Parts: sequence; C-alpha cells; structure tokens
Amino acid sequence: MATRLHHNAVSGPDGFCLASLQRVLRHDFSAGITLLREALTHPSAAPLALRGRATTYERLEFLGDRVLALAVADMLLTRFTTEKEGALAQRHAALVRREALARVARQINLGLCLILSGGEEDAGGRGNPAILADACESVIGALFISAGFEVARNFIRSQWTPLMEEAATPPKDAKTALQEWAQGLGRPLPVYEILSTAGPAHEPTFSVVVTVEGEASVMASGSSKRLAEQACRDRGSQCRQVHSGQPHCRCQDQHRFA
Repeated sequence: MATRLHHNAVSGPDGFCLASLQRVLRHDFSAGITLLREALTHPSAAPLALRGRATTYERLEFLGDRVLALAVADMLLTRFTTEKEGALAQRHAALVRREALARVARQINLGLCLILSGGEEDAGGRGNPAILADACESVIGALFISAGFEVARNFIRSQWTPLMEEAATPPKDAKTALQEWAQGLGRPLPVYEILSTAGPAHEPTFSVVVTVEGEASVMASGSSKRLAEQACRDRGSQCRQVHSGQPHCRCQDQHRFA
C-alpha cells in the first residue's frame, strides 16, 4: 500500500506493493528497481523525487504507448483473421484509449503503487483515470526496457485479451458515432470550435466545443486541439447513449446544451 505523508511530501509504495506489482507483471525488477520507481513517479512528485535522482514517468509513458500499440495490433491481426483494416483500426483505437488503460491499471491495483505529491494524493490522484492510464503505459515501457518485447507483450496479452474479446463487432469510434447520430436526426455534421487557449506556450490547454445543430453543445479541454476535440466527441457520444431521446438534458458540469 501507499505510504501517506504530509501535504508537501511525496507518498509512494512500500515493498509489499512493489512486490505485488512485479508478480502481476511477471518480471523481477530487483536489478533495476529504480526504473520501476521511475515508471510510478507522477510529475507532481518531481521536485522532491529528483533529489534522489529519480525522474517521472513521462518519458517511459511515451515508450509504453508505442509498445502497447504494437502488441495490440499483433493480437488483433492474429485473432480477427477475416476483418479488414478499418475494422481492426476501430478495435485498436478502443483498446489503447485512456479508458482501457485506466481499467487495466485498476485491475492490477496500480494506483496504490504510484509516487505522488501530497497535494496530488489529496486530490484523488490514485484514482484519477488520466493518471492511471499514463502510469500504465509507463510501466509497460519500463517492462520493455528491463525484460524486452516478449515479456511486455505477455503482460499485455494477459490484461488486454479479455477486453479484446468483449466486443463481438468492431466498436465505432466516438467521431463516427456522433456523426451518425446527427445524420440520423437530419442535422448537419457536428461543428468543432476552439473557445480558448490557456497556459504557457510549452504546455497549453485548449478548450473546444462541439455542436450538433438544434441539439447540443459539449465542451471539453485538452493539451492539444486533437485531444480536446477527442474529449468533446467522447463526452458527446456518452451523453447521446445515456440520454437517448433527451437532447436537452444536462450532465452535471460536463456539457452545455442549447
């Protein structure tokens, strides 16, 4: 379990938590435990963690994203031998997206092993889907560096095969689903608009709104225009599913409806 310290300190995993995680990963990091701790270190912990020469999980996350993408592509090609590229691409997108990664992270209790600042801990960082997804990719990256692709792929297969088997047919991406919904209502295609850009130039946050004429406007933010638009599509699609036939509903503070 995590060791809890005061607000300005860093909290992280104890030996039992690290041992449990390594059993799930089916790899012993004892010769490179620093690498595993790096994979678990959230950026909020960097100021204190760096004093111990540790770095955060962001670079390993970059690598893990690519390792996961390749492993999942191989799984899909082997499993769905008659499906065309477009269908495989839809399945792939669903399996490597944030929700799938966060789900796997929760299954292996990854949140308990994260190294966080006290502030991030207080803010619920251990259960934050975005943090869980990023850390999951980072751990995959660390596994690849420490043990190679085969070991990383075996872990991915063990966790992602059940997710892959859940979808009898290729899932539609949020963009397609939202477009089809609008067209089914006789509306034009959804329109995307950038509302604002905030933050420093090296780390901007974009706020985007997507509108279906006469129906709904949904707002979301992201670190790039593409991610902000994707978040809008996801929220719009979720709202469409939950509130089918109720276009002017309100979903807490996530949506703004016309």
